[in-house]
Amino acid sequence: MAERVVCLVEEEDRPDARPLAYGHALLRTLAVGVCGTDREIAAFTYGSAPAGTDRLVLGHEALAEVVQTGDGVVRLHPGDLVVPTVRRPCTRVECPACRVGHQDFCATGEFIERGICGADGFMTELFVEEERYLVPVPPAVGELGVLVEPLSVVAKAFAQLDATLTRLPWDDDGARGLVLGAGPIGVLAAMALVANGVRAVVYSREPKDGDRALLVRSVGADYVSSESTDVPGLVRRLGRFDVIIEAVGVPEFAFKTLPALAANGAFILTGIPAPGPAIGFDASGLMRDFVLQNQLMFGTVNAGRKSYEAAVRMLEQFLILFPAPARRVIARRIALDEAPASLRAAGGGAKTVIHIAEAGRATRDEGLRAAG
Repeated sequence: MAERVVCLVEEEDRPDARPLAYGHALLRTLAVGVCGTDREIAAFTYGSAPAGTDRLVLGHEALAEVVQTGDGVVRLHPGDLVVPTVRRPCTRVECPACRVGHQDFCATGEFIERGICGADGFMTELFVEEERYLVPVPPAVGELGVLVEPLSVVAKAFAQLDATLTRLPWDDDGARGLVLGAGPIGVLAAMALVANGVRAVVYSREPKDGDRALLVRSVGADYVSSESTDVPGLVRRLGRFDVIIEAVGVPEFAFKTLPALAANGAFILTGIPAPGPAIGFDASGLMRDFVLQNQLMFGTVNAGRKSYEAAVRMLEQFLILFPAPARRVIARRIALDEAPASLRAAGGGAKTVIHIAEAGRATRDEGLRAAG
């Protein structure tokens, strides 16, 4: 069996040496975010290579600059900043979601995700993509555009939450939200709640005086450490919450917070846990509470173009409301040469971004590298 490694490779088939297909653009990657999914792929516990090859270029959280546009590209121009979406539709005619451009709701599971399963990602100096999968980013957002993909998960969760709230025959101006986890998605979710006038609390294992606790408080949210306060103590101190957003991917931690969900509340799952042993919990109590208290639970994964566009607007709002904290979400910046080691290391919950290029560089470069 061939050895499996994470390394930099020199590309021989350069994308800028080929003519662009109709509706496609050539892009230079400026920055790529690293998340837990990337580390799972680098550990060979998740993901799949494109058909016909045994290599996958990683990277699905990207900010890029348009270098060249092909015929049929109407909205983008060289120099524009964009974020590529991740998921591509399945080819099954019976999938209504993919047929109308909502592959984030794919019903067959046969979708492709760039940098994750079935297609190379963006941890490379140049790549080609269709215009319809490229979301413009205003220059003012700049480097923070690399956060659009993780924030799109939050944006989609909010859109689905808004849809569920139509079942309630009143408006709740005093809503309270609990975010589980103080990683990048958790912090971004807290920012989004605060920006929408929701009293937000982040509940995570980090100490109450740690860097992420300070970051959470700096945007107007509260922080409670699970190391010093259990769920009953959390409820006694702050009451129950109208919405709980899970952003940890740890079932044991997530489900023990269910008693903190208020009547008519929504529990939103965003994390994807690794396979593990079954956990025990009071299923009868869960079912009873969800029925008698009109509660609901739903999961949300990936995001469509509208959610990416909403995430861009959210970032613009964050930069007005709390500019310094928004920039502190990115905790570490590294070069592409450092990517293999970073992908093999434990994440620790802080957002690492791989810096690949500066905007406005010349089109042609010597050599082309990719991390796979």
